Amino acid sequence: MAAMKRKPVAFKAPGADYEIRVVGDRATPLRDFYHALLQLPWWATIAAISAAFLVTNALFAVAFVVVGGVSHATPSSFRDAFFFSVQTMGTIGYGAMFPESTAANVLVVGESIVSLLLTAVSTGLVFAKFSRSTARFVFTHHAVVSPVNGVPTLMFRLGNERGNQIVNAQIRLVMVRTERTSEGGTFYRMLDLKPTRERALSLSRSWNVLHEIDAQSPLAGETPASVIEKEVELQVMVIGTDDISMQTVHAAHRYFAKDIVWGARMADVLTETPDGHLQLDLGRFHEVEPTAPAPGFPYPS
Repeated sequence: MAAMKRKPVAFKAPGADYEIRVVGDRATPLRDFYHALLQLPWWATIAAISAAFLVTNALFAVAFVVVGGVSHATPSSFRDAFFFSVQTMGTIGYGAMFPESTAANVLVVGESIVSLLLTAVSTGLVFAKFSRSTARFVFTHHAVVSPVNGVPTLMFRLGNERGNQIVNAQIRLVMVRTERTSEGGTFYRMLDLKPTRERALSLSRSWNVLHEIDAQSPLAGETPASVIEKEVELQVMVIGTDDISMQTVHAAHRYFAKDIVWGARMADVLTETPDGHLQLDLGRFHEVEPTAPAPGFPYPS
Protein backbone atom coordinates (compact mmCIF):
# COMPACT_ATOMS: atom_id res chain seq x y z
CA MET A 1 0.00 0.00 0.00
CA ALA A 2 1.46 3.33 -1.01
CA ALA A 3 2.52 5.73 1.70
CA MET A 4 0.12 8.56 2.41
CA LYS A 5 1.22 11.95 1.18
CA ARG A 6 1.37 14.70 3.73
CA LYS A 7 2.71 18.20 4.08
CA PRO A 8 6.30 18.74 5.27
CA VAL A 9 6.60 18.72 9.07
CA ALA A 10 9.08 21.13 10.65
CA PHE A 11 10.38 20.86 14.19
CA LYS A 12 13.24 22.52 16.01
CA ALA A 13 15.97 20.31 17.39
CA PRO A 14 16.61 20.78 21.13
CA GLY A 15 18.96 23.72 21.60
CA ALA A 16 19.27 24.25 17.84
CA ASP A 17 18.79 27.47 15.90
CA TYR A 18 17.58 25.68 12.78
CA GLU A 19 14.57 23.60 11.84
CA ILE A 20 14.52 20.00 10.65
CA ARG A 21 11.86 19.55 7.98
CA VAL A 22 10.59 16.02 7.54
CA VAL A 23 8.96 15.01 4.26
CA GLY A 24 7.73 11.70 2.89
CA ASP A 25 6.83 10.07 6.22
CA ARG A 26 3.64 8.06 6.74
CA ALA A 27 0.78 9.61 8.68
CA THR A 28 0.03 7.46 11.76
CA PRO A 29 -1.82 9.83 14.10
CA LEU A 30 -3.67 7.17 16.14
CA ARG A 31 -0.61 4.97 16.67
CA ASP A 32 1.36 7.75 18.35
CA PHE A 33 -1.61 9.59 19.88
CA TYR A 34 -1.00 8.45 23.47
CA HIS A 35 2.72 9.16 23.19
CA ALA A 36 1.96 12.64 21.87
CA LEU A 37 -0.36 13.31 24.82
CA LEU A 38 2.39 12.35 27.27
CA GLN A 39 4.68 14.92 25.67
CA LEU A 40 2.19 17.77 26.07
CA PRO A 41 2.65 20.26 28.92
CA TRP A 42 0.20 19.96 31.80
CA TRP A 43 -1.97 22.88 30.69
CA ALA A 44 -2.36 21.36 27.24
CA THR A 45 -3.16 17.92 28.70
CA ILE A 46 -5.88 19.35 30.94
CA ALA A 47 -7.23 21.36 28.02
CA ALA A 48 -7.32 18.24 25.80
CA ILE A 49 -9.16 16.17 28.43
CA SER A 50 -11.64 19.00 29.06
CA ALA A 51 -12.23 19.46 25.33
CA ALA A 52 -12.84 15.73 24.87
CA PHE A 53 -15.33 15.76 27.74
CA LEU A 54 -17.24 18.77 26.42
CA VAL A 55 -17.29 17.58 22.81
CA THR A 56 -18.47 14.09 23.78
CA ASN A 57 -21.28 15.53 25.91
CA ALA A 58 -22.27 17.90 23.12
CA LEU A 59 -22.56 15.00 20.66
CA PHE A 60 -24.73 12.99 23.04
CA ALA A 61 -26.80 16.12 23.72
CA VAL A 62 -27.55 16.37 20.01
CA ALA A 63 -28.56 12.72 20.02
CA PHE A 64 -30.87 13.25 23.00
CA VAL A 65 -32.45 16.25 21.24
CA VAL A 66 -33.11 14.08 18.19
CA VAL A 67 -34.58 11.03 19.97
CA GLY A 68 -36.18 12.88 22.90
CA GLY A 69 -37.53 10.77 25.75
CA VAL A 70 -35.88 12.70 28.61
CA SER A 71 -38.40 13.43 31.33
CA HIS A 72 -38.69 17.05 32.55
CA ALA A 73 -36.40 18.27 29.75
CA THR A 74 -37.70 21.03 27.51
CA PRO A 75 -38.43 19.53 24.07
CA SER A 76 -35.69 20.28 21.49
CA SER A 77 -33.66 22.12 24.16
CA PHE A 78 -29.94 21.57 23.58
CA ARG A 79 -29.19 23.14 26.96
CA ASP A 80 -31.31 20.65 28.90
CA ALA A 81 -30.00 17.76 26.79
CA PHE A 82 -26.39 18.84 27.39
CA PHE A 83 -26.88 19.12 31.16
CA PHE A 84 -28.58 15.72 31.21
CA SER A 85 -25.65 14.26 29.26
CA VAL A 86 -23.16 15.73 31.75
CA GLN A 87 -25.14 14.26 34.66
CA THR A 88 -25.18 10.87 32.94
CA MET A 89 -21.48 10.85 32.04
CA GLY A 90 -20.52 12.08 35.49
CA THR A 91 -22.85 9.51 37.16
CA ILE A 92 -24.38 12.40 39.13
CA GLY A 93 -28.05 11.52 38.76
CA TYR A 94 -29.89 14.41 40.42
CA GLY A 95 -33.20 12.79 39.53
CA ALA A 96 -34.76 15.94 38.04
CA MET A 97 -34.28 14.55 34.51
CA PHE A 98 -34.28 10.87 33.59
CA PRO A 99 -34.79 8.73 30.45
CA GLU A 100 -38.32 7.50 29.92
CA SER A 101 -38.18 6.04 26.42
CA THR A 102 -36.37 3.02 25.01
CA ALA A 103 -34.29 5.17 22.63
CA ALA A 104 -33.20 7.48 25.46
CA ASN A 105 -32.24 4.51 27.64
CA VAL A 106 -30.21 3.03 24.81
CA LEU A 107 -28.35 6.33 24.50
CA VAL A 108 -27.71 6.33 28.25
CA VAL A 109 -26.20 2.85 27.99
CA GLY A 110 -23.96 3.97 25.11
CA GLU A 111 -22.91 7.12 26.97
CA SER A 112 -22.11 5.09 30.10
CA ILE A 113 -19.75 2.88 28.09
CA VAL A 114 -18.08 5.91 26.49
CA SER A 115 -17.82 7.52 29.94
CA LEU A 116 -16.00 4.48 31.33
CA LEU A 117 -13.52 4.50 28.44
CA LEU A 118 -12.93 8.24 28.60
CA THR A 119 -12.42 8.12 32.37
CA ALA A 120 -10.01 5.19 32.08
CA VAL A 121 -7.92 6.88 29.39
CA SER A 122 -7.86 10.22 31.24
CA THR A 123 -6.94 8.57 34.55
CA GLY A 124 -4.17 6.54 32.94
CA LEU A 125 -2.81 9.59 31.14
CA VAL A 126 -2.75 11.75 34.26
CA PHE A 127 -1.19 8.96 36.34
CA ALA A 128 1.46 8.32 33.69
CA LYS A 129 2.39 12.00 33.55
CA PHE A 130 2.57 12.24 37.35
CA SER A 131 4.68 9.11 37.68
CA ARG A 132 7.04 9.96 34.82
CA SER A 133 10.17 11.44 36.37
CA THR A 134 11.90 14.20 34.40
CA ALA A 135 15.29 15.81 34.81
CA ARG A 136 16.06 19.46 35.38
CA PHE A 137 19.63 19.64 34.15
CA VAL A 138 21.23 22.95 33.26
CA PHE A 139 24.15 23.34 30.86
CA THR A 140 26.45 26.34 30.57
CA HIS A 141 25.68 28.70 27.73
CA HIS A 142 29.13 28.14 26.21
CA ALA A 143 31.74 25.43 25.92
CA VAL A 144 35.33 26.62 26.22
CA VAL A 145 38.75 25.53 25.00
CA SER A 146 41.69 26.34 27.25
CA PRO A 147 44.89 24.72 28.55
CA VAL A 148 44.59 22.40 31.55
CA ASN A 149 48.00 21.28 32.80
CA GLY A 150 49.38 22.42 29.45
CA VAL A 151 46.97 20.29 27.40
CA PRO A 152 44.31 21.91 25.20
CA THR A 153 41.01 20.92 26.77
CA LEU A 154 37.36 21.31 25.80
CA MET A 155 35.27 22.12 28.86
CA PHE A 156 31.69 22.86 29.81
CA ARG A 157 29.66 22.61 33.00
CA LEU A 158 26.35 20.95 33.83
CA GLY A 159 24.32 20.73 36.99
CA ASN A 160 21.09 19.52 38.54
CA GLU A 161 18.63 22.33 39.22
CA ARG A 162 16.80 20.21 41.78
CA GLY A 163 18.16 19.62 45.27
CA ASN A 164 18.21 15.83 44.91
CA GLN A 165 20.95 13.56 43.63
CA ILE A 166 21.25 11.90 40.22
CA VAL A 167 22.88 8.57 41.02
CA ASN A 168 25.36 6.90 38.67
CA ALA A 169 25.23 9.75 36.17
CA GLN A 170 26.83 8.95 32.82
CA ILE A 171 27.72 11.37 30.05
CA ARG A 172 28.19 10.85 26.33
CA LEU A 173 29.76 13.49 24.09
CA VAL A 174 29.59 13.37 20.30
CA MET A 175 30.95 15.77 17.69
CA VAL A 176 29.10 16.17 14.40
CA ARG A 177 30.83 17.85 11.48
CA THR A 178 30.12 18.35 7.80
CA GLU A 179 32.44 16.56 5.40
CA ARG A 180 32.66 16.47 1.60
CA THR A 181 33.20 13.06 0.06
CA SER A 182 35.50 12.49 -2.90
CA GLU A 183 32.37 12.06 -5.04
CA GLY A 184 31.23 15.54 -4.13
CA GLY A 185 28.51 14.54 -1.70
CA THR A 186 27.82 15.89 1.77
CA PHE A 187 28.31 13.63 4.77
CA TYR A 188 27.53 14.41 8.40
CA ARG A 189 30.09 12.46 10.38
CA MET A 190 29.56 11.65 14.06
CA LEU A 191 32.68 11.17 16.20
CA ASP A 192 32.86 10.28 19.88
CA LEU A 193 34.67 12.66 22.19
CA LYS A 194 35.93 10.83 25.26
CA PRO A 195 35.53 12.82 28.48
CA THR A 196 38.26 12.52 31.09
CA ARG A 197 35.51 11.25 33.40
CA GLU A 198 32.43 9.60 31.91
CA ARG A 199 30.65 8.69 35.14
CA ALA A 200 29.82 10.39 38.43
CA LEU A 201 28.65 8.44 41.47
CA SER A 202 26.18 11.23 42.17
CA LEU A 203 25.42 14.49 40.40
CA SER A 204 24.05 17.41 42.33
CA ARG A 205 24.69 21.03 41.55
CA SER A 206 27.79 21.14 39.35
CA TRP A 207 29.97 18.90 37.18
CA ASN A 208 32.78 20.15 34.97
CA VAL A 209 33.08 17.96 31.89
CA LEU A 210 36.54 17.88 30.29
CA HIS A 211 37.80 16.45 27.00
CA GLU A 212 41.54 16.56 26.33
CA ILE A 213 42.37 17.59 22.77
CA ASP A 214 45.32 15.26 22.24
CA ALA A 215 46.54 13.57 19.05
CA GLN A 216 43.70 11.01 19.22
CA SER A 217 40.97 13.60 19.68
CA PRO A 218 38.72 14.41 16.69
CA LEU A 219 39.28 18.07 17.63
CA ALA A 220 43.06 17.80 17.19
CA GLY A 221 44.31 20.56 14.92
CA GLU A 222 40.99 22.37 14.76
CA THR A 223 40.82 26.15 14.96
CA PRO A 224 37.97 28.62 15.57
CA ALA A 225 37.76 29.14 11.81
CA SER A 226 37.81 25.43 10.93
CA VAL A 227 35.03 24.43 13.33
CA ILE A 228 32.82 27.12 11.80
CA GLU A 229 33.72 26.01 8.27
CA LYS A 230 32.93 22.38 9.12
CA GLU A 231 29.72 23.37 10.95
CA VAL A 232 30.87 21.51 14.05
CA GLU A 233 28.14 20.63 16.55
CA LEU A 234 28.71 19.06 19.97
CA GLN A 235 25.91 16.83 21.24
CA VAL A 236 25.74 16.00 24.95
CA MET A 237 23.63 13.31 26.60
CA VAL A 238 23.44 12.75 30.37
CA ILE A 239 21.70 9.68 31.85
CA GLY A 240 21.27 8.80 35.50
CA THR A 241 18.90 7.56 38.19
CA ASP A 242 16.78 9.95 40.21
CA ASP A 243 17.39 9.06 43.87
CA ILE A 244 13.83 10.08 44.86
CA SER A 245 11.73 8.30 42.23
CA MET A 246 14.41 5.68 41.42
CA GLN A 247 13.62 6.17 37.73
CA THR A 248 16.05 6.78 34.90
CA VAL A 249 16.21 10.40 33.77
CA HIS A 250 18.12 12.00 30.94
CA ALA A 251 18.85 15.35 29.35
CA ALA A 252 20.43 16.47 26.08
CA HIS A 253 22.12 19.66 24.94
CA ARG A 254 23.88 20.99 21.84
CA TYR A 255 26.78 23.35 21.40
CA PHE A 256 27.35 24.85 17.97
CA ALA A 257 30.59 26.30 16.65
CA LYS A 258 29.48 29.79 17.65
CA ASP A 259 28.94 28.55 21.23
CA ILE A 260 32.57 27.45 21.68
CA VAL A 261 34.79 30.10 23.26
CA TRP A 262 38.48 29.60 22.50
CA GLY A 263 41.05 30.83 25.01
CA ALA A 264 38.73 30.83 28.02
CA ARG A 265 37.94 28.68 31.03
CA MET A 266 34.86 28.16 33.18
CA ALA A 267 34.81 30.48 36.17
CA ASP A 268 35.27 28.84 39.56
CA VAL A 269 31.98 28.35 41.37
CA LEU A 270 33.31 26.33 44.31
CA THR A 271 35.42 28.15 46.88
CA GLU A 272 36.50 27.55 50.46
CA THR A 273 35.25 29.99 53.09
CA PRO A 274 37.48 31.27 55.91
CA ASP A 275 35.68 29.00 58.41
CA GLY A 276 36.63 25.90 56.40
CA HIS A 277 33.33 25.31 54.62
CA LEU A 278 32.76 25.06 50.87
CA GLN A 279 30.64 27.63 49.05
CA LEU A 280 28.97 26.97 45.71
CA ASP A 281 28.17 30.18 43.84
CA LEU A 282 25.55 29.27 41.22
CA GLY A 283 25.40 32.93 40.18
CA ARG A 284 28.68 32.33 38.29
CA PHE A 285 27.56 29.05 36.74
CA HIS A 286 27.66 30.36 33.15
CA GLU A 287 30.61 32.75 33.51
CA VAL A 288 33.84 32.24 31.57
CA GLU A 289 37.28 33.79 32.13
CA PRO A 290 40.00 34.44 29.53
CA THR A 291 43.20 32.39 29.73
CA ALA A 292 46.63 32.64 28.16
CA PRO A 293 47.14 29.97 25.47
CA ALA A 294 49.73 27.28 26.05
CA PRO A 295 52.53 26.80 23.51
CA GLY A 296 51.22 25.18 20.35
CA PHE A 297 47.60 26.14 20.92
CA PRO A 298 45.83 26.51 17.55
CA TYR A 299 44.16 29.83 18.32
CA PRO A 300 45.33 33.35 18.99
CA SER A 301 45.58 34.69 22.52
